[in-house]
Amino acid sequence: MTFSNKDRQDIINKLTGENFDVLIIGGGITGAGIALDASARGMKTALVEMQDFAAGTSSRSTKLVHGGLRYLKNMEVKLVAEVGKERAIVYENGPHVTTPEWMLLPIYLDGTFGRFSTSIGLKIYDFLAGVKKPERRILLNAKDTLNKVPFLRKQGLKGSGYYVEYRTDDARLTIEVMKAAHEKGATLINYMKAEQLLYENNKVGGVLVVDEMTSETYQIKAKKIVNAAGPWIDSIREMDQSKQGKSLQLTKGVHIVIDQEKFPLKQAVYFDTQDKRMIFAIPRNGKTYIGTTDTFFSGDARKPKITNDDRNYLIQAINYMFPELEITEKDIESSWAGIRPLILEEGKGPSEISRKDEIWESDSGLITIAGGKLTGYRKMAEMIVNLLARKLKEEKNLDFDTCKTKTLPISGGNVGGASHFQAYIQSESENRTKLGLLKNEAMHLLSMYGSNASILFTMIEKDGGKEAVQYEMPLILWVKLKYALEFEMAASPADFFIRRTSDLLFDHRTVLKYKDQVITYMADYFSWTEEIKNNLLKELEQDINDTTKFPII
Repeated sequence: MTFSNKDRQDIINKLTGENFDVLIIGGGITGAGIALDASARGMKTALVEMQDFAAGTSSRSTKLVHGGLRYLKNMEVKLVAEVGKERAIVYENGPHVTTPEWMLLPIYLDGTFGRFSTSIGLKIYDFLAGVKKPERRILLNAKDTLNKVPFLRKQGLKGSGYYVEYRTDDARLTIEVMKAAHEKGATLINYMKAEQLLYENNKVGGVLVVDEMTSETYQIKAKKIVNAAGPWIDSIREMDQSKQGKSLQLTKGVHIVIDQEKFPLKQAVYFDTQDKRMIFAIPRNGKTYIGTTDTFFSGDARKPKITNDDRNYLIQAINYMFPELEITEKDIESSWAGIRPLILEEGKGPSEISRKDEIWESDSGLITIAGGKLTGYRKMAEMIVNLLARKLKEEKNLDFDTCKTKTLPISGGNVGGASHFQAYIQSESENRTKLGLLKNEAMHLLSMYGSNASILFTMIEKDGGKEAVQYEMPLILWVKLKYALEFEMAASPADFFIRRTSDLLFDHRTVLKYKDQVITYMADYFSWTEEIKNNLLKELEQDINDTTKFPII
């Protein structure tokens, strides 16, 4: 079942021609999770996103599905227990986008965590999160700690806690959940902005939307409207004239990427800063990325910018914990900034505001989901869809199934379970070299796309690599691009390079080398005019500049 912007008019016709049970505003991980849960239960489901799927918060996080160890400091026991258990479910249902990552937590004489408190904290964490036995915490002495990360600050080092978190590709996780919803019958579209809410008898029953590609307007009708717009939920509440009581407090988090030649980290580290905040340093694809900052934000949430203070804070944090590396701003290869839509708590600093989620329902019937964490997306969706099911039963006498997503693989997750994923990669990669791929390339595609990799292999088999030669790009890049266009609703070069592959963050040299070939291929695929092609090239060049040139304000 294809999922392509080439079929955009057919999708629009369906959106405007049917009366849906639920229409979701927002195509981040929360909206995607709601769409999957609702459609899996049999609800006629639609979703609109004003940018690309995952373009906001859901592609700009620390890229961890983690249990929130630091929330124990704030005594948020329930939150730790819930998201700790959820991360195991996220991993089981999509091991191709989520993987266990052993994390080192250094213990210092002057640090936030002492050896005793770390031991107790991690033990409580293991219990609350339901951590399985092979992944439970270990305490290391100073010597064993330095064996894992030799360039850690040695002064005052007493040892470390060693425990498991889960690393993810946040954008790809969102896309795979969105594709799973599509496979269950949901009607989804990106670049379609909610402009106005529509009412009947003072109850919200639809949305006037604007196609960001054509400026055309349409009406979409639904029995229930869910506001899952992340940083923009208050804008939707203002349309509904229901922004009262609690509201959002936006905070900004910044990450920087450094090549492993300069920052040769082989082991993820979660460490203290001098001002007693906590920072992650995580190896990925031959790079090390470091973050996050946590500051209040009041600018344009579509394009959050990195400041001198953000940059200097992270560099100082690195050099405080890894003084031998002597990192400077010249070592930064790429960066990203993201916005967290938290629920305002007066008098609290950015790092103190709870990451809990809440559901609000207005007099018009608009349902809003606010706050929350990437890790808890499935549980948040379950709560929303339980509410929808109850309301649709009471008001429309419609019956729907109970939640299915706890054991429902996301798109690409049909690999026989997380414990069999590595064996799946090994066995499936054996016969793929005859397609013109190196074994490590076949394994890379299997690791990235899971059970959907068979579709990419079929594309290569049918084409024989002719288009890759024609457009002068590597076979593996061509097949990723073709798959993103036909099965992942990619509509622009930025969609592909940022959210379908993360190349702009972790392999920007590939972007610089092949951006013209990718744009030319997309122009031919969509029959773009020269004007559209040039405009999208300018947008991509701006994204490259923002990400890799490190424009400081």
